[in-house]
Amino acid sequence: MSDTNKELKKKIAEAKLGGGEKRIAKQHEKKKLTARERIEYLLDEGSFEEMGILVTHRTTDFGMDKQKYYGDGVVTGYGTIHERLVYVFAQDFTVFGGALSETHAEKICKIMDHALRVGAPVIGLNDSGGARIQEGVRSLGGYADIFYRNVQSSGVIPQISAIMGPCAGGAVYSPAMTDFTMMVQDSSYMFVTGPNVVKTVTNENVTSEELGGAHTHATKSGVTHFTASNDIVCLEQIKQLLSYLPQNNQTTPESLPYELEDEVREELESIVPDSSNKPYDMHTVISGIIDTDSFFEVHKDYADNIIVGFARLGGRSIGIVANQPMSLAGVLDVDSSKKGARFTRFCDAFNIPLLVLVDVPGFLPGTDQEWNGIILNGAKLLYALSEATVPRVTVITRKAYGGAYDVMNSKHIGADINYAWPTAEIAVMGAKGASEIIFRKEIAAADDPALKLSEKEQEYAETFANPFKAAQRGFIDEVIQPNETRRKLLKSFAMLENKQVEVPKRKHGNIPL
Repeated sequence: MSDTNKELKKKIAEAKLGGGEKRIAKQHEKKKLTARERIEYLLDEGSFEEMGILVTHRTTDFGMDKQKYYGDGVVTGYGTIHERLVYVFAQDFTVFGGALSETHAEKICKIMDHALRVGAPVIGLNDSGGARIQEGVRSLGGYADIFYRNVQSSGVIPQISAIMGPCAGGAVYSPAMTDFTMMVQDSSYMFVTGPNVVKTVTNENVTSEELGGAHTHATKSGVTHFTASNDIVCLEQIKQLLSYLPQNNQTTPESLPYELEDEVREELESIVPDSSNKPYDMHTVISGIIDTDSFFEVHKDYADNIIVGFARLGGRSIGIVANQPMSLAGVLDVDSSKKGARFTRFCDAFNIPLLVLVDVPGFLPGTDQEWNGIILNGAKLLYALSEATVPRVTVITRKAYGGAYDVMNSKHIGADINYAWPTAEIAVMGAKGASEIIFRKEIAAADDPALKLSEKEQEYAETFANPFKAAQRGFIDEVIQPNETRRKLLKSFAMLENKQVEVPKRKHGNIPL
């Protein structure tokens, strides 16, 4: 073997050690995988092809010329997941704390450019202390180069971010602009400014976990879509998520083989209670409609009065948006509107049909909601569904009141097929509230106002609190028995498979952000 080949092998071996064996051993003590171990587990065995393995930083200030590691703190390349091409980068916390430098950013940008050109997903495994201070504006410029590519790729190729360690300062904005963000409990956190700065500026005492840990972002901010107990679970979630997604916006998700059988589901008949005021779990409706064990919920712990997630119906990938009567009676509020709108727009961008399950008594009232912009945020969901051109099917299981009826994928905003169960109540408001307004004088003049109100409630309910008035006008395509829902949906989505929509020519719409 020539001296040149020996030297090359030595350099590659050094590059794969990152910051050194001691640093890697220390990471194992914390039960965190190294950057290379994460990639090895995520990708199909033997499929990873590394790019830029011998890159080093160019900085000479502050003695940095004496501290150079091959790869410069990030492992980049491409490989396959279930035989599908993906591009991946994994930041290496053992090298300068994974801090982003000019060359570190260039490596990430290179694979993002490749991914956009060939139309394949990008997966970022983030584990970085932020910008490399010794490089000043060059590291900041590197972040901006990545941000720009995030935006150019948005809606063209799927972008997934896994936060598997610290992610602070400017580093948080790239994951925020990707399609899905995942975090690992107790070992990852995200924040623009850390606890020390918060303490100095606001005098608040807060830990990193409280400020920006996985639980915080999953339940309070909605920044993260999925949380995992450890690195392995997080990587498995990425694999599962990708199985529902297409390679890019010019393709459709891969369908699994499926043979039609007896698709009647009797368990759906007894889910909705007789009383319209009693809650029930919309997850049971979803389970009774979709292929067995195929629901992959998104944003599970955030705004749980609405459910969003991916599932399979007859082997096809679909997106589901559903009100949840078990939480706040299923009303729409600021957070649930944003959650539903974001998921809807992702599905529309990547050719994933939408199923909307409706049981909504309206928008949540109150000063808190009004002052926090329920008007603008409610309009986001309305805008997103009105804009969507993928196949859209609605099933009203129970309440569909007021403006929320319009918003939840009604026929009036372009839904393709709208079904209703016999238990559906489609009206401006509930029977009691409507009766108190419409029949106010009659009730006040009655000898027994309570009895008169009850009579008028019954009259209003018989007139409006059913799906047949809407069906007579064509706003509902068919009133169906619950046990027939899956069979109807299979036929509807099959019929809509080749749907084409001509949209007005424009640069882009102006969604109320």
